[in-house]
Amino acid sequence: MAILPIRVYPDPVLRVRCEEVESFDDLLHELASDMIETMHAAPGVGLAAPQVGVEERLAVVDVSVGKDRSALKMLVNPEIVEQSGRDVDSEGCLSIPGLTEKVPRPTSIKVVARDLDGASFELEAEDFEARAVCHEIDHLNGVLFVDHLRGLRKDRARRQLKKLVQDRG
Repeated sequence: MAILPIRVYPDPVLRVRCEEVESFDDLLHELASDMIETMHAAPGVGLAAPQVGVEERLAVVDVSVGKDRSALKMLVNPEIVEQSGRDVDSEGCLSIPGLTEKVPRPTSIKVVARDLDGASFELEAEDFEARAVCHEIDHLNGVLFVDHLRGLRKDRARRQLKKLVQDRG
C-alpha cells in the first residue's frame, strides 16, 4: 500500500466525468487499498479516484476515519437511485484545502454500486454518511462541492478559490 498524492484545485482531473470500471482485477484492488491509506492519512472521510489522478468511478468512504473497519465503504460505479430529505451543513474537501462552506445535501440516499470483485450491492446511508457519499459521487462526475453554492456563499468561495490558485502559483 502507498499514500498517493492528492490532486488539488484547479487540477483539470477534478472536472472529469470518470469512466465506468470494467476490470475488477488486482490493479483495482491495489488502487482501492492505496486510496484508503491516503484517505486515512489525510485524514479525510472520503476519497474519489480522480482526487488521486485516476479517471475511474471508484470512491472510498469511511466516516469513522479508520476507527471502525465496518464503517469503510468501497464503491465501484456508484449511482444514487433514491434520495430524500434536505439538510445544509459544512463541507470541506481534501482537493480544496482550507475552504469549508455550508452545502445542501439529501439526508437519506440509496446507492447501487459494485464491490471490488464486481458484485452488485445496495447501500443505504443517512445524515453525515449520506453527505460524504454524495460528495464522493459528485467527484466521479467532475462536480465539486463549491458548485452547489449560491449567492454570497458562491461569491465568497470564488474569491477563496482564486486566492488558492494564486498562492499555489
